[in-house]
Amino acid sequence: MTYKRKKYHHGDTHLKKRWRVRNRKKDLDQIDVDLKEENAEKLLNQNVDLDLPGAAQHYCLHCARYFIDEQALNEHFKTKVHKRRLKALELEPYSIEESERAAGLGSFKLPTKRKIVSQNSNKSDIVDRDGDIVLEEESPNKKKKPDENAT
Repeated sequence: MTYKRKKYHHGDTHLKKRWRVRNRKKDLDQIDVDLKEENAEKLLNQNVDLDLPGAAQHYCLHCARYFIDEQALNEHFKTKVHKRRLKALELEPYSIEESERAAGLGSFKLPTKRKIVSQNSNKSDIVDRDGDIVLEEESPNKKKKPDENAT
């Protein structure tokens, strides 16, 4: 007995493109433009936009993502996704000069690697669970060591 081939998804090619384009992120060359000093300053100090996650106040330059709070951003810095993006950004992006060299107009030059450092959070204040700023973090359970010099 032969079985009929199932053809339920025959005409969904228009849907495939919608799914592929929907969650598209910035390419590496676009992020390289964002990493320049003047553009990075604008992206890290954006105005409050309530339509974006975290009101556009917590942004990762290398991954082009917004986060809801500082803790989520700091956790993101430790993930494999962020570290892979840093590794991918080490090579300089493909340029017109490089394409001309590949076509034979000039001498070949190996792509140079550059050091990409993860962005640091500029907030030095420690915030407790209530949202209050804590100036010094001291635990009442920890014993303090007596100073040997102070007598």
